[in-house]
Amino acid sequence: MAAMKLLPLCISLLLTLTHSISDVELLLLKIKPSLQGTAENLLLLSWNTSVPLCQWRGLKWAFRNGSSLLCTDLSSPQWSSLFLYNDPFLQLISIQLPSANLSGTLPKEIGELASLQTLYLSVNALSGRIPLELGYSSSLSDIDLSHNLLEGTVPASIWNLCDRLVSLRIHGNNLSGTLPEPALPDASCNSLEFLDLGQNGFSGTFPEFIVGFRGLKHLDLGDNMFSGPIPETITGLKLDKLNLSHNNFSGVLPNFGESKFGAEVFEGNNEGLCGPPLKTCSVKSGLSSGAIAGLVIGLMTGAVVLVSLLIGYFQGKRKRNMDKDEDDFEDEEDEEAGNVDGKLVLFQGGEHLTLEDVLNATGQVMEKTSYGTVYKAKLADGGTIALRLLREGSCKDRSSCLTLIKQLGRIRHENLIPLRAFYQGKRGEKLLIYDYLPNKTLYDLLHESRVGKPVLNWARRHKIALGIARGLAHLHGLETPITHGNVRSKTILVDEFFVARLNEFGLDKIMVPSIADEIITQAKTDGYKAPELQKMKKCNSRTDVYAFGIVLLEILLGRRPGKSPRNGEFVDLPSLVKVAVLEETTLEVFDVELLKGVRNPMEEGLVQALKLAMGCCAPVASVRPTMDEVVRQLEESRPRNRSALYSPEETRSGSVTPF
Repeated sequence: MAAMKLLPLCISLLLTLTHSISDVELLLLKIKPSLQGTAENLLLLSWNTSVPLCQWRGLKWAFRNGSSLLCTDLSSPQWSSLFLYNDPFLQLISIQLPSANLSGTLPKEIGELASLQTLYLSVNALSGRIPLELGYSSSLSDIDLSHNLLEGTVPASIWNLCDRLVSLRIHGNNLSGTLPEPALPDASCNSLEFLDLGQNGFSGTFPEFIVGFRGLKHLDLGDNMFSGPIPETITGLKLDKLNLSHNNFSGVLPNFGESKFGAEVFEGNNEGLCGPPLKTCSVKSGLSSGAIAGLVIGLMTGAVVLVSLLIGYFQGKRKRNMDKDEDDFEDEEDEEAGNVDGKLVLFQGGEHLTLEDVLNATGQVMEKTSYGTVYKAKLADGGTIALRLLREGSCKDRSSCLTLIKQLGRIRHENLIPLRAFYQGKRGEKLLIYDYLPNKTLYDLLHESRVGKPVLNWARRHKIALGIARGLAHLHGLETPITHGNVRSKTILVDEFFVARLNEFGLDKIMVPSIADEIITQAKTDGYKAPELQKMKKCNSRTDVYAFGIVLLEILLGRRPGKSPRNGEFVDLPSLVKVAVLEETTLEVFDVELLKGVRNPMEEGLVQALKLAMGCCAPVASVRPTMDEVVRQLEESRPRNRSALYSPEETRSGSVTPF
């Protein structure tokens, strides 16, 4: 303890004698105390004189001649801390502390680090304002302050970095106000490629000066309060990715060209926002009153004829479809006339089921969730089905959910568990009927300890991961896309041949908002919730991708994500990987069982899969890959040793036991 108390005094004395070592002085006396806040941070404990400077966590040093400070020979006198503190040519070039549990404020002294090039402090709990001194740095090119608690406005001085700035990411903070313009009106920021201001509280009109940043490839203004029109000049940017969703933009969308961006880029704005790929804009007429009157008369005449034809058409169609189950289900009069037991709608593969079969099946509870109970039900003929009884009050009214249920009933893919039938009783009870698959969930397969459990080598885990990805890609690629909404290892079944099948997809869309949001609460506890997802109605393909990334990390690391039921600690899998990368112990994060038989993790695709998982878990939604891209990358990084895949009876004990 005495040594610890003397440490600050020793540092202060040392630095007083060597004022030329400004970066070390700033780091220890100004930056470190500000980042730590009020409590000691375990990661920052390495920043002290008892540890060689080259081992200070999250930092990179270099000499003015360009050579990096490396710990290649710690026994050499030149690596002593005292020698390095007295070296005026040693400079700090990088601070990389993502997910480091930092609190406190962003120190203004960072702007005084003359050689600092990268500043990565994302996913921490830094509060306060972005200091204007940050814009006075002479070398900063990459800044990532995403997912902190920063507030106030962005200082206009940030654009002082324009000439060398490559990326500026401040996504997911509490920043507000209008975005300040550069001091120089013709500032082009030619090097700036990534500008991410999403999920803050910025207001005002579209910041038009951004369209002058001709090097931009990625622009995210989503989840703010920008309003007014989107300028046509934005089409002059060669953007690969764009996000303007969930603001208050209005007017006609610029013409980005055919299939450049999808509707998700612009969703959640003012209802007046229109144009491809959104709704067609209404055209205001400039005709005279006489011309309008003539046009109206002509339209009314045509309308009378058209209505007559349509009435005849729909009367004929109604008569032709009277006997179909799905139309009968919607026919209130027919149901009230004598269908006292409710109605059963059958889909492909469920044609053999009858209402009597379902109502007389004997059930055994398999699982209880916030929105219903799953039963293993035996039919009179000896067959078995899985019944999901939705909780009373959890589902939307019949008319609004039936369309989606019909869509779910049409989905068929080898990596998805198909919906075979749907039942609604007279009292409103709702049953979703699936095939019963007597297989284990991925969660059980990864984390359950039991005799006879199959070995999960890399070939098998890769097949499971690829199957999950293909199932999600199919859902996202439907003509009317479906998001899963609840991707986690407990909703994925794996058969004896390691084929993965996703369950429970799309159910959130048929639930009332309050029940659907309970899924998000559980996903947060279990560690699968994307950081930007606060309400289930904003669930989209990118939030599915994030959850898949967590599942892929779960497969690779063999660790349970989320809150531990034993000690209550929260396990954040992406943070574990980030720390391992910083400590250069990446290979140590893989599950030991996964590495059996793997000679070269790089050649076998393990490292590529880890990078892919971390890409899926990117805090910024728009930079995550699509599921089609995930499938492609997994297919390209198949393990070379495929022979281990074809022994389904092999177990950890070596015995032959059914899976």
